[in-house]
Amino acid sequence: MWGCVKLSHLVAIAFAVAVSTVAFEPAVAAEGRSATKSARKSVSAKSTRSARAFMPRRIVRVQEPPRLSFGQIAGLHGADDPLELKSSVALVLDQETNEVLFSKNPRAVLPIASITKLMTALVVTEAGLPLDETLSVTEDDVDTEKGSHSRLRVGTQLTRGEMLHLALMASENRAAHALGRQYPGGVPAFVAAMNRKAVALGMSDTRYVEPTGLSSMNQSSARDLAVLVKAAGEHQLIRELSTSPEHSVAIGSRQMQFRNTNSLVRSPSWEIGLQKTGYISEAGRCVVMQATLHGRQLIMVLLDSAGRYSRLGDAERIRKWLTESHPAVAATGE
Repeated sequence: MWGCVKLSHLVAIAFAVAVSTVAFEPAVAAEGRSATKSARKSVSAKSTRSARAFMPRRIVRVQEPPRLSFGQIAGLHGADDPLELKSSVALVLDQETNEVLFSKNPRAVLPIASITKLMTALVVTEAGLPLDETLSVTEDDVDTEKGSHSRLRVGTQLTRGEMLHLALMASENRAAHALGRQYPGGVPAFVAAMNRKAVALGMSDTRYVEPTGLSSMNQSSARDLAVLVKAAGEHQLIRELSTSPEHSVAIGSRQMQFRNTNSLVRSPSWEIGLQKTGYISEAGRCVVMQATLHGRQLIMVLLDSAGRYSRLGDAERIRKWLTESHPAVAATGE
């Protein structure tokens, strides 16, 4: 067959094939480039999706504004104060003579937080209930108002004396509530006794609704709290338990260590006969103390202090001021 094909025909066929090949190659190349681009886009898209899958998500946390205390809302921090205390309420007086050495908003009525436990201790002590009686922590003692933490689990059993110790020294809320619940007549009767005692002491600015101080409805003034400190200070048991630096109790099969919430009881610069701290956001940081300075017994009340350590800083500032700038205090007992 090929022998019959003329040379001119072969040349023509070869030329046609060459032309078609040249025309086909650009089309194939263009198609290849298009496919490559598509492949690249596909890979890029997959890579992006894959990267997004493994990239940590950014979580934007919106911080809630700090809750203002009742004192801040009332503008009490703007009061004139030569010592520039962080506490909006302060009162320092001589326990024997009732001479006021320093005062700042002394009649302002504010939430008092765990200062409440001082009245709780006073009612329990004066009721004469057996301190060696075993009390149990129950679900009724769990804080449902603030959700505060406690190291005393439901089912914990301690004596009334140990509960009182932890309530005063470590400000244990479940211990304080258990003391009120185990009072004859339960918590309602106990709160009624707290308010009766306040009336008997002449604490006209004071009101209690529960025994722990977690409620902002437990309120008082610096004037009234100074009266409470003086009354509680007449009981040696309250003085000793409130100023104990630390205490260990047997809970189940283990010993648990508790420390005083007021670090000043461990300071050699202070001679503290009675104390109680307190804090909830509505009350700010609070502390009341009976302290001896140069042989003179003083009562200090600091309420609504702004800052975690500011109430103790205010106490130190007052002590320094009394020593350096108040010769009547410094000279007494020398």
